[in-house]
Amino acid sequence: MIARTTLAAVVTALAALTVLPGCAVSRGQSTVGEYVDDTTVTTRVKTRFIEDKSVDASAISVETLNGTVMLSGFAKSSIEKDMAEKIARGVPGVKSIRNEITVRN
Repeated sequence: MIARTTLAAVVTALAALTVLPGCAVSRGQSTVGEYVDDTTVTTRVKTRFIEDKSVDASAISVETLNGTVMLSGFAKSSIEKDMAEKIARGVPGVKSIRNEITVRN
């Protein structure tokens, strides 16, 4: 339990560090606030994957843009793929999901 909490804290800290370079906003890019919101959503989804042993968090990538979460990578079964989507939908700030996870046989 302590290891999960520590891992979640490390993931959150690393995600926070990625926000610093994003302070400059160019035309066509998200605002700093949107970038921070998307980073927070991504971190929360990844943390929930780590906490839930029904999905392999290391095999699934998570990206967020304007509240749309894209899941990619590999799952061992369609059940795992569906569970990853269900977990992501339960995260505050998620507006929609693009589930591009490939099921390996």
